[in-house]
Amino acid sequence: MGSFGGGFLLCCSETHPLPYMPTRPFRVNAGAVSSYILSSHDRTNYLSELRQGDTVIGVRVTGDTRLLVVGRAKIETRPLLLIKARSADGDTASVMLQNDWHVRVLGCAGAVHNITELKTNSIILGYTAASARPVGMAVDEFCLEQ
Repeated sequence: MGSFGGGFLLCCSETHPLPYMPTRPFRVNAGAVSSYILSSHDRTNYLSELRQGDTVIGVRVTGDTRLLVVGRAKIETRPLLLIKARSADGDTASVMLQNDWHVRVLGCAGAVHNITELKTNSIILGYTAASARPVGMAVDEFCLEQ
């Protein structure tokens, strides 16, 4: 997911144990409804557009992808935390996620990071798109998102 159409961060489903609830591999606390999500290899959607039956891209820490079908989308009011990242090449990505310790992003070798415990220079996984996506599809033109 990402705040802009050119950079995405790898958010984690609830597949890692928590002390107060069972794992739920089918669930992701996605974040702000204005965030982009990859809905196919060449298209993005806003989280607010997702409906039951839509497809999104699931990504493993290895970079392998597969299509997943949305079982339901729930919108709630929650406090959000802005996560900003920069690649070794200087590309940037950001996403606003629910500000709760059980919301997680993934790092190298599948390391799980609770977003409330991220620090400057934490290493997390992301993806930089080759082209901007101002209408959900990649376009070969200038596009500045701020």
